[in-house]
Amino acid sequence: MSLAQLQEVPPENMILLVGPPGSGKSTFCHQTVINNISTKPIIYVTTETAPTKIEDSLKEKGLAGVSPHPITYVDAFHETVGLMTDIRSDTEEASSEDLTSLGIAIYKLRARISEKSLLVFDSLTSPYLLSGSEILKFMRTTLIRFAAEGNSVLACLDEGCGKQEDLVAMMSLSNGVIKTEIEKNRQLLDIVKHPRLRPSTIEIPTEPKPSGLKFVFESDLMDFRVGKQCYDAVMGGNDYWMRKGVGDYVNLFWPNLVTWSGMLWDPKRFPTLKYELDKLDGTMVREMIQFYPWHERLQFKFMPKDLNKVNIMKKMFDIQAPWGEAERSGIMEYLDKDSKTDEHYFRVHENYACWGFDDVGSTISSFYAAACTAGSLKGFEEMKGLERDWNAVETKCIGLGDPYCEFKLVPGEIDELSHTLEKDSVFVDRMQERLLNRLMSFLLHGEPLVERPRLGSDIHLHAIFHATGFSQLTNERYQTALRMGGARAGKEVGERLMEAGIREDEAVKRIIHLLEYCKVGEVTAGDTIRIKDNCESIAVNFLTTSFNEPSCYFTTGFLNGLFSAVKNQHVKETKCIAMGDHYCEWEFR
Repeated sequence: MSLAQLQEVPPENMILLVGPPGSGKSTFCHQTVINNISTKPIIYVTTETAPTKIEDSLKEKGLAGVSPHPITYVDAFHETVGLMTDIRSDTEEASSEDLTSLGIAIYKLRARISEKSLLVFDSLTSPYLLSGSEILKFMRTTLIRFAAEGNSVLACLDEGCGKQEDLVAMMSLSNGVIKTEIEKNRQLLDIVKHPRLRPSTIEIPTEPKPSGLKFVFESDLMDFRVGKQCYDAVMGGNDYWMRKGVGDYVNLFWPNLVTWSGMLWDPKRFPTLKYELDKLDGTMVREMIQFYPWHERLQFKFMPKDLNKVNIMKKMFDIQAPWGEAERSGIMEYLDKDSKTDEHYFRVHENYACWGFDDVGSTISSFYAAACTAGSLKGFEEMKGLERDWNAVETKCIGLGDPYCEFKLVPGEIDELSHTLEKDSVFVDRMQERLLNRLMSFLLHGEPLVERPRLGSDIHLHAIFHATGFSQLTNERYQTALRMGGARAGKEVGERLMEAGIREDEAVKRIIHLLEYCKVGEVTAGDTIRIKDNCESIAVNFLTTSFNEPSCYFTTGFLNGLFSAVKNQHVKETKCIAMGDHYCEWEFR
């Protein structure tokens, strides 16, 4: 059996392609288009990227010149996440959160075509996460009906993105099911059921793909000359603040909402991407150290190349410790009596990433403090000419019922790290429910969001930069998780406000109050929504020399989801601090 045979979707059938994020589902869809374009028209539904990106990918894979049959698109991405788009004659717009609009767009394109066609739906993950089990009705009334009219349907879905019973139901509705996974340097296509082919497995050699994070962080976008301002802003007080109007501290609820909304979208890969990104930020210490006070630079100068001994690690920690408490991320201590060469332990009290998530059943924060510390050690040793990786993993956590968090830091790999980072959808849903219950108590009853005994409720902007993953400087998958996670969070908040009997205008007022309370920025609402000193995009203006597109990925998704639920409106970001504007602004449509 060949791959080409598998990509010939039989008429009157719907094939479901299921696999974890990054297992090659979109690539399979693109190759299916190329293999079928000579015999039938293609309708391509894209929910997580722009049609132009699909076109670029098809060209890279060999589809060039005039196609034998037309390819038309349903763009269910731009409207969902609040992005501007150009009007195209070959494209119908829809929203992933509005299943009716998706069905209408598909049948509008179908009405233009006289021949039977292939519908490629890439992917069902977005509408499923935004509409839940309603997707089952959509599959029956739209996709299966479309196939029954003599057409073919190929749809893909991220495995692990929702409830197992919903996945089983989707598979049972489909005529065929193909499971994908990546194992070392090969893709496995497991035919679970198929109208024409026997169950079997196809192996396809693949090349490992880099995360893209290192490339972006070392690009010309970065401007390390702002390092002194960054150091002074944290350590020097309000005389050096980046945001003179609202200050440089935000309510710690906001970065946690950002992080766990992104986790909803991709519980397998998102936490790993975040861990690697936080480590990379830690390695930037090699560029930042030149802006430290002279006496600290002198201490670093006389540090040995190898930082792995306990007495040396303690000296290093004593220099770095004030940073964490100054930005209020937590109160960290080095457990020198529990540590030894090749195994070092750190304790974090009032860890912002875990505070309020007592006893949720898992470790929560192997990133940020843990990952940044690992990255810093790697960066320091590189300055001395020692090329060695460091990693960190949580061993105790407030999320496990412990009174504080602890992590283990070692040179080299940690076998249990990948398992610790990955989260299943049940746990992520539990975290999100905890956040939303707290948020609704604030919105409906004025109860405080969160408070810590010593460090209070606020944390420095640096934590926001990490929550958004310096998103403007990272890869597209991370950005999509923030966009879509924000859209889902905003929609759910809007729906809960409506269910509580809050009127439309009053719901908007309460959300504006939330943004102000969390110190997201200086917010004004009228014919547009405007945020001055927006904590999400100010990172780009602060850390880079230039950027040419709106970059408030989470904020835009959140506002779009909220207004779609409350007022049946969509927003798009038309101005952004990251592009050099004085504020970020969203228009209604």
